[in-house]
Amino acid sequence: MNHKLTPGTIILLVIPPLLWSGNAIVGRMIHDMVPPITLNLIRWVLAFLILLPMAFPIFRRDSVLWPNWRRYAILGLLGVGLYNALQYLALQSSTPINVTLVAASMPVWMLIVGSLFFQAKITRWQLAGAALSIAGVLIVLSRGELAQLLALRLVPGDIFMIIATITWSLYSWLLTRGDHTQLREHWAFFLLAQVSFGVLWSAAFSAAEWMLMKPVIHWNPMLFAALAFVAIGPAVIAFRCWGLGVQRVGPNVAAFFNNLTPLFAAIMSSAFLGDTPHLFHVAAFICIVGGIVLSSRR
Repeated sequence: MNHKLTPGTIILLVIPPLLWSGNAIVGRMIHDMVPPITLNLIRWVLAFLILLPMAFPIFRRDSVLWPNWRRYAILGLLGVGLYNALQYLALQSSTPINVTLVAASMPVWMLIVGSLFFQAKITRWQLAGAALSIAGVLIVLSRGELAQLLALRLVPGDIFMIIATITWSLYSWLLTRGDHTQLREHWAFFLLAQVSFGVLWSAAFSAAEWMLMKPVIHWNPMLFAALAFVAIGPAVIAFRCWGLGVQRVGPNVAAFFNNLTPLFAAIMSSAFLGDTPHLFHVAAFICIVGGIVLSSRR
């Protein structure tokens, strides 16, 4: 592993947060065209079809997938079925800037989940970083107003995104348990193993959505283009670039690039949605990144 950041590696690690912020923007742009759980299902069905020609051998009888199917079913539930659905639900009532800033607190929830469920030790620096990052999230949730924080007036999207972030933290810790070596040797195999089960979970959730909510899909060229983007870009290309980048410089260095997501989301929101970033967004971003820098100290 080469920890030196070359221009090529920087490009690899910048592409995923750019695409992930684009996912938040597009999710917000089409939130009234397609129900959120159904959007998640369509996205991953398309991703499944893209990955299938590259990784179909995982479905053979002698594949290592089948002895470990329960593990991949859980990973598919958390990483595909729940996280993305909750994010699209969040975008129904919250802005892409808020959603991505709350998601940027991921390392804090990683610490909490690791300590509670996986016996991971937390250092003083990590506690200090967690406190600073949580302060950043509180700034987002309060919209920079102390009175609103005291009144605890949260939009549902903020709560959905906090749950989504905790879900992804649990998913990430489960990735460190068990032996995924044989499937991880090919990124498409590893992703398709999770997506296959994730599509089944998403289909069940989408069926419940249609039975309970009676939603409507407004098919139009913009929706088709959006579906193609979220399936190809954030779901497949971003995953591939991120995997290559992490292999080159390691997860600790790569993690800092993830925090470009809210910055890109703020720029895109201003350009495409007219959501002008406010001073409290800047303060929250500084707190969250500062907390992550503190947490990474030895």
